[in-house]
Parts: sequence; C-alpha cells; structure tokens
Amino acid sequence: MNYKKTKYTCYYTNLAMSSAFSLPPILFLTFHNTYGISYTLLGTLVLTNFCTQLIIDLVFTFFAKHFNIHKTLKLMPLLTSIGLAIYALAPTFFPEKAFSGLFIGTVVFSVSAGLCEVLVSPTIAALPSDNPERDMSKLHSLYAYGVVGVVLLSSLFFKLFGTENWMYLTLFFAFLPIIACILYCTSPLPDLNFSHDHAKSDVGKKSKGILLCVACIFFGSAAENTMTNWISSYMENALGISKAIGDVLGLALFGILLGLGRSLYSKYGKNIANVLLSGMIGATACYIISGTVSNPLVCMLACIFTGLCTSMLWPGTLILMEEKFPNPGVTAYALMAAGGDFGGSVSPQLLGIVVDKVSVSSFALELSNSVNLTPEQIGLKTGMLIASIFPILGIIVLLYMKNYFRKQKNK
Repeated sequence: MNYKKTKYTCYYTNLAMSSAFSLPPILFLTFHNTYGISYTLLGTLVLTNFCTQLIIDLVFTFFAKHFNIHKTLKLMPLLTSIGLAIYALAPTFFPEKAFSGLFIGTVVFSVSAGLCEVLVSPTIAALPSDNPERDMSKLHSLYAYGVVGVVLLSSLFFKLFGTENWMYLTLFFAFLPIIACILYCTSPLPDLNFSHDHAKSDVGKKSKGILLCVACIFFGSAAENTMTNWISSYMENALGISKAIGDVLGLALFGILLGLGRSLYSKYGKNIANVLLSGMIGATACYIISGTVSNPLVCMLACIFTGLCTSMLWPGTLILMEEKFPNPGVTAYALMAAGGDFGGSVSPQLLGIVVDKVSVSSFALELSNSVNLTPEQIGLKTGMLIASIFPILGIIVLLYMKNYFRKQKNK
C-alpha cells in the first residue's frame, strides 16, 4: 500500500497539535489581567496538562488491547478541537467562572495530547521507509517548528485585533485538527503492535539503569517546559518587553532553536551522554542568568538559548536508554514518558507558586525600592532562579549515570 499520505498526515497532526501546547502560555498574562487568575492557578493548568497526559500514557500503554487503535487515532484530533473550543468559549460566556472553563478545556485537549504521544510516533515507525530514523526525527522537529508558527500567527493577530479577542484565535486553532481527522479517515493506516511480552523482564533485569534514565528525562523535561510555559509572561512582565516582541523574539526563537538542535543531532550527532550533560549545564546557566541579571537583552538571550540547550534532553534520554538497553520493551518507554510528563508538570507549577508567594512577600516589597523592579518582577526572576534546581540535579544524575554505565561495561 502507498502510505505517503499517511506519513504526511502524521506530520500535519504534530503541527496542528502544537497549538494545544504553545498557545495557552502565550495567553497566560491575558488571563491574569482579564480574569484575575493567579500565577499559581495558571501553573495548575500546566500541571493538569501534563498529569492528564501522564495518565493517558500509562493507561493506554498497559490496556491498549481494549482500544480500537485505528478509530482512536482518527478521533484523537477531534478531542483537541473540542478542548480548544471549550477553552475559548467557556470563559467568554461565563467570565466569572473563567478558570473552570480553562481547566475543563485543558483536560480535554490534554487527553488528545496523551493519545498523540502514544499513537503518532508508533504509526510513523510502522510505515515502510528507507530511512525511518529521519522520518521520526522530522516528526519531532515539526512540533517545534509548529510552535514557531503559532507564535508568529498569534503575534500578528494580537497586533491587528488586540489580546481581548484571544478567543477567536483559539477557535481558529481549534479548527485545524479537524483537517487531521479527515485525513486520517481517508488514509491507509498500518497495523500497530503494542505487544510488550518481554517488557517486564527487561525492566526487572536493568531496573536501576532505566530508573536513572527516568530521573534524567524528568529533570530534562522540567528544564525545557518551565521556559516553554513561562517565557512569554516572563519577558513581557519581568523584562518590560512588549508582547509582540516578546513572543516573536522569545518563544518563537526558543522554538526555532529547540527544533534546530534536534535536526542537527539527527544529522551530525554522536556521544549522546556528553550532549545531555552539555545541555543540562547550558540550561542551568540560562536559568541563573534569567534570575539574576538585570539587563533585559542578556536575559532575553538566556531565555532563547534555553531552547538550544534543552533541545535534546527529552529525545536524547530516549536515545541513551536505547543505546544502553537495546529493545527495552514498551514498559520502559511508558516509564520514560511518565517521567517526562511528570517533570513537565511539576516545574511550571512550582514556578507559578514561587511567583505568587514572593510577589506579596515583605522581602520583595523592600527589595523593589532598591533594585527598581516591581514585586511581581522580583517574583518572576526568583522563580527562574529556583527553576535552575532542575538542570542542576540533572547534571548530578548524568555524572552518576556515566560512572554507573562505565562500571557496568567493565563488568
């Protein structure tokens, strides 16, 4: 069968799904100013997003035989559309219950995101190909470039129509996954094998090494997703940069470097352990600079280059696991996905809590008079500084892992 259309449908799906991840952070400050939603509650939306995905990853992996795989793949994009529609319309019609509408919408499109994580990559892997590694790399790179498209289109929209009309932009992005649903319904789909007969034995024999990889992807995901979810609000509020410039020069360039790092590794990369260690060290430096330096340009560059530093931390940890444990089994991949989703949920939530607590503290009020920053700006910078703990712990884990695997090789 000719699966060319199926391959491009998967590519398009990742592009369309990127809006469900990248659009909400762009709107956080609008929600904060329009509906009075606290930074802690905004962080809760991020936590809800990743925790929902985590649950779907685990449930669908262990109980895949109870699902009709092809029907689920076809209906998956519709859940994204429904979730984004709720996200846009509920706060518009019920502004006094805005957070409830945003929460429900987040849960719905996060279910779809979890299914996408479970189904789209295996679909690409199951298609006949002369170069399956390139196809998989392109799939994950397109997500990062999709983020760039969302940022540029959003910036143009807000420039022309204002942030108060955010719901119309959200409805536009809600329409795009419907096209993916139609494409899946008209494309041939391969059979997907979710068998994991040897998974438990593989994990049991090599549990310590795989759990170290889970810890590594946890800290790597935390380092990436903290900046992904807060860069827009940080640059606009903490650095005093306009929303249009902050989104285009901040989140868009972050996404470009995120995709570029993955593309470059797929073509030239080797020695993944050193790449991961360098990425953790670079991310640590970027967060510390963002939290301590007062120069807006320097802080903006630090935020942007976090994208390059963190680009391989999630996919690179999977490569490292596959390198150390060939054919690790589906259970191992489920644990890795769970670790990554958990890291991506904990860190943005922590930053939101730190911002709210520090902003109203006497420490911030006293410091604001001497450093020419508002208490909220001090809170955001403190949050960035606290977030550096994740890549710092990632460095420690990676150094231990290198020593551990060296000893295992000598044995």
